[in-house]
Amino acid sequence: MRNFFRGFLDRYFHDEESVIFTLILLGALLVLLTLGSTLAPLIVALIIAYLLQGMVNSLVRFNVPYLGAVVIVYTFFISTFMALLLLILPQAWNQSVRLINELPRLISEGQALLMVLPENYPNMVSEQQIQEFIAGIRSELAILGQYVVSTSISSIPNIFSWIIFIVLVPVLVFFMMKDKRVLVDWVAGLLPRHRPLMRKIWDEMDLQVANYVRGKFLEILIVGGSSYIAFSVLGMNYTLLLAILMGLSVVVPFIGVGVVVVPVMAVAYVQWGMGSEFFTVLAVYTVIQLLDANVLVPIIFSETVNLHPVAIIAAVLVFGGLWGLAGVFFAIPLATLIKAIISAWPTHYEDTSYNE
Repeated sequence: MRNFFRGFLDRYFHDEESVIFTLILLGALLVLLTLGSTLAPLIVALIIAYLLQGMVNSLVRFNVPYLGAVVIVYTFFISTFMALLLLILPQAWNQSVRLINELPRLISEGQALLMVLPENYPNMVSEQQIQEFIAGIRSELAILGQYVVSTSISSIPNIFSWIIFIVLVPVLVFFMMKDKRVLVDWVAGLLPRHRPLMRKIWDEMDLQVANYVRGKFLEILIVGGSSYIAFSVLGMNYTLLLAILMGLSVVVPFIGVGVVVVPVMAVAYVQWGMGSEFFTVLAVYTVIQLLDANVLVPIIFSETVNLHPVAIIAAVLVFGGLWGLAGVFFAIPLATLIKAIISAWPTHYEDTSYNE
């Protein structure tokens, strides 16, 4: 057993950098698990500043002074942030409240539709099964309603924390962009001078993850914006809320498309019934998702993330379970980080014998 551990350490931890990098990863994981909520403004600001840095670099390449590029990009960011905070989110919240209030009617409409199944397929579905299914849904919605009310009451003391979060994040983003060189040099001074492993992993992550995250934000905007326009033209209710759900559906690979179709088609059925408008909405939804998968994704993600679908789904389940929606969004970048570490990790294959 002693030979096994000594051989393992000699193979994977034979140099200073691999040991230090392992300690950094373990320390970062420990900090996220224990202080993640406390450091959330700092982490969010770091991610936003990193994503905006690409726009700053593009302006610098056009001979714009660095500080001027930072001001331009930060102005764009703060304008978008305020529009989201003051215009889009309140409307989406109001539509969510209206939809929740109409859920009983929606369930009744769905029950009427499902009760046709026992007549057409008596050997497969019984009326009792339909009634038990509807009763289960009503019970789950009642539990959900109680949870929402209790969460709303208990979250009142956290309003001050949210205000601090909203104020701190834009301030931190500005200083991280403005003093990027100082911060990077400070972090580099804490690392080993000779660090080929870290450079190799960083180069791969900077290429793939930056393109992925920026591209995913662009994909959300395009899919959500096109859905908003299409639903508005069709005259659907809850247009903004459904468009936001359509945009967020691209965050969860393979699963989001199948999940979001349920509220979209439920709203269409309650509004128009099983008529031509319902099938028009279904066709529009299908076209948007097909164009996203076959046209938009290949154009945006020129540097594809080479991960197996099983690995992607596993990453979504693991990181989503740890950090919720944020974990789902960053599941593929985190899985890419793990893959890059495994691929770049140096191994020492020298045959060494140890005496007991």
